[in-house]
Amino acid sequence: MGTLSFEKVGLTYTGTDRSVRALEGFDLSVASGESVAIIGPSGCGKSTALLAASGLLQPTAGRVLVDGMSVTGPRLKTALILQDFGLLPWKTVYHNAALGLEIRGIGATEIRQRAMMSLARVGLADFTDAFPGELSGGMRQRLAVARALALDADLLLMDEPLSALDALTREDLQALLLDIWLQAGHTSVLVTHSIEEAVFLGRRIVVLTPRPGRVAAVVDNPGMGEAGYRASSVFYEQCVKLRAILAEEGALQAPVSVGGAL
Repeated sequence: MGTLSFEKVGLTYTGTDRSVRALEGFDLSVASGESVAIIGPSGCGKSTALLAASGLLQPTAGRVLVDGMSVTGPRLKTALILQDFGLLPWKTVYHNAALGLEIRGIGATEIRQRAMMSLARVGLADFTDAFPGELSGGMRQRLAVARALALDADLLLMDEPLSALDALTREDLQALLLDIWLQAGHTSVLVTHSIEEAVFLGRRIVVLTPRPGRVAAVVDNPGMGEAGYRASSVFYEQCVKLRAILAEEGALQAPVSVGGAL
């Protein structure tokens, strides 16, 4: 199912000489099969929220639930795509795509079938023996997506996965992520600094306050996923609306973009 809930989540990072409150009173519910984009200023806790949802961080207050169960560690049906791709440079494209399946102890025949299917889906079937260092940035990001697809996850968490790419490659991969979501129907949560990306990939767009992060506003975006949406006047109006909300919250003091990589 992949339903995701944050219930009054607080998370504080404790260092040697100070503590930083990343999230405080963070409430959000994501329905099964929904695509949600989270946007806000740098340092507002967006990435922290995803790491808590993945089970890699534990809240200091409140709780995170997936399918009604508290998240106390990594979950087999949750996939996380990071900004730096998270690829192992000494492993081939094929073995990077298959890594999650190998860790789960799945049989070799099924691993090959699922890994090859996911690589074909992102256009990398001809590069199975290559290494990440031989790929372009866009191809490395496609490989990170392929690894997530191979897991057959019902909850896909993405932390600014396209931010390092040029504008054209970024739009191409945005379209790929949208197509995958439309076909697979998984629950998707995307963290981004790009207003345009949030409007293109989020059926709902959640705006966070400056640190400590709380939900400042939620923008419904029912046109997301429609053919030609990016070129429509409604898309432009949603971008303008979102920028106004971010400005009102003071979020535009940090680098939030209308489009392109940051």
